[in-house]
Amino acid sequence: MGAINNPISAHLPDKFRPLYQSVSCKILPVEKTPNSGLKGTALTRLGRFSERNRIYHVSTATHGRKPLFRSFENGRRVVQALNFEEQRGHAVTMAFVVMPDHLHWLVQLIGNRSLSDSVCVVKSGSARIINAAGSSRGTVWQRGFHDRAIRKDDDLVAIARYIVANPLRAGIVRSVADYPLWDAIWLP
Repeated sequence: MGAINNPISAHLPDKFRPLYQSVSCKILPVEKTPNSGLKGTALTRLGRFSERNRIYHVSTATHGRKPLFRSFENGRRVVQALNFEEQRGHAVTMAFVVMPDHLHWLVQLIGNRSLSDSVCVVKSGSARIINAAGSSRGTVWQRGFHDRAIRKDDDLVAIARYIVANPLRAGIVRSVADYPLWDAIWLP
């Protein structure tokens, strides 16, 4: 396991580093009572538990499902955000695909950061870079995300194949090799 080897996964450009330094993700504890008055994405955090060394399949969509990542440059900015979280020692990216309007990320938590915080840093950091580059203005990502903790008996390679085959199932390409915004650690 290690850094993403795909050529699109270049290190974060120095001009964007200050944008990440200022990312602040504070996930407040959510009360687990039926009468807490929570609605929508706040409910998705109920019962969410982050476990160090656990592997998760995370998916999240753009705000309004806008196809912001149809632009290769914007998609690459998301990949840079994934790389930055790994370089900081908080996560290992095992596989990912950046689709035109959503992200699938197979990630192992290795640091002391929660899954919610890691996802927040990736989403906030990529949104800041996309907005700073002038590619978009305002909200990039929808609130919240979906996750599934991977069990020890789950087939990680099969899950990674499912993730990277998203462009095929969506009819965007005829071969995964034709889609530039994906990677998996099992590739040479």
